[in-house]
Amino acid sequence: MGRIAVIGAGLGAMAAAARLAVAGHRVTVYERTETYGGAVRRFERDGFGFDTGPGLLTLPAVWRDLFVKTGKEPLEDRVELVQVDPSSLHVFADGTRVRLPNASRAGVVAALDEALGAPAGERWGDFLVRAREAWDRTRRPLLEEPLWPNWSVLAEREPYPAVAHKRLLRTRRASTLGEVGAFELREPRLTALLEGHALAYGLDPRVTPASAAVLPYMEHAFGVWYVRGGMRELARAVHERCLARRVEFRFGAEVTGVLEKDGRATGVELADGTVEEADFVVAGVAPGTLSRCVRGSAVRADGEVPPRRGLPSRLTVLLALRGGRPEGTAHRTVVHAADRQAELDALFGTPAALPDRPTLTVLRPDDPRLVPDAGHEAVTLTAVVPARPEGSREDWAALAEKLITVAERAVPDLRERLLWHEVRSPADIAEATGAEGGAVPPPALAAGEGGLLHPANTTAVPGLFTVGGWSHPGGGLPHAGMSGALVAGLIVEGPEFRGSQ
Repeated sequence: MGRIAVIGAGLGAMAAAARLAVAGHRVTVYERTETYGGAVRRFERDGFGFDTGPGLLTLPAVWRDLFVKTGKEPLEDRVELVQVDPSSLHVFADGTRVRLPNASRAGVVAALDEALGAPAGERWGDFLVRAREAWDRTRRPLLEEPLWPNWSVLAEREPYPAVAHKRLLRTRRASTLGEVGAFELREPRLTALLEGHALAYGLDPRVTPASAAVLPYMEHAFGVWYVRGGMRELARAVHERCLARRVEFRFGAEVTGVLEKDGRATGVELADGTVEEADFVVAGVAPGTLSRCVRGSAVRADGEVPPRRGLPSRLTVLLALRGGRPEGTAHRTVVHAADRQAELDALFGTPAALPDRPTLTVLRPDDPRLVPDAGHEAVTLTAVVPARPEGSREDWAALAEKLITVAERAVPDLRERLLWHEVRSPADIAEATGAEGGAVPPPALAAGEGGLLHPANTTAVPGLFTVGGWSHPGGGLPHAGMSGALVAGLIVEGPEFRGSQ
């Protein structure tokens, strides 16, 4: 079988490496930094541990499939998966709170009716039925199959079955997620709940296509999961599976060039001048990094889906608290912005700016592995911020203080319990992933003229493939895992590969 060079050790790249090694290829992973995982990192101090990337998991079946296909030990033998319940606690601008149970339509309907009043639950339940239809229409082409050559069909066709809305003798159907909230949910807090799912992925609900309804549906249908010890444990397990399948890792090995001969990728060149030959090259890096490595050739041909530009980043604040986690505390709390319009104007304006009081996600895992003892608690705050804002380290520190103030709505005694905090800015994400400005890619979505699709895993250079969040099917842990499966299928089976069955 062939020799394969993998650029980067993110989750998608490692998923491809493990599958290719099982197929008999000799696989070497070249990672610029000194560790694996890409954005899935861990910060430790004084006995506290924190995820600095994704903190929760949806669609664990993607990773279960990887472990089934690459060895005898299932995923649950390598990590402990815990279904989070409730899936989330929402604190709205008016002070209303609602706890949404995990993967229970009846439970969610009842909780919304109790907190917001009827018919809020019924409207959300009806919305989820329509969202399921959108999921059924797009699951295979946007998650389980290589990007179609006629991808424009996905760009033009809106899979979400919007309900006709009549106003002033005019009938309209929702084309954006914001319009779904305005036309179909017709309740400000329900709309905030819906738009918050888009915003969590760095998407502006005012222009994001209605097909983004699949984002809350994924959580509802497949549940929200936590990996005991933090999401870094998933990265560890995938790395160990790669080692067990004799994948070679070279850390501190920056790839600066993709070698070509007769128009085909034939290996990589490292920063120290070393040349490594390969039959195939798999690149799990951001588009800008790959373009610099491919010298003299276009990575993407005219007419293909172009790389995503102008995506926002994340600001993460890690809090070490004295005092144990109170019993019954929700793992995830979303504190919604008091002025959502102002937040969106700041984040997605030209130029983008730091929002004053952004929507905040508060993670409070019930996990003794993350604290020095039962008398302490580790809390993570995350907000969407511009990838290239005007400002400095002092600006991030000032916004972090505002996030801590906002978090007091979820943790009332926060200031009194706070021992110390650490700030992780877009610059830290950029250092870990190489993405310009620390941008974070969202999952691929249909409609919207293709604006939320990602480039295909194949490229204009034969023998060169792309994997991970910056290529099909986009960002997020499940999508990264599927990108690895797709790239492995394309290399092993060739262009006729059509995805999992």
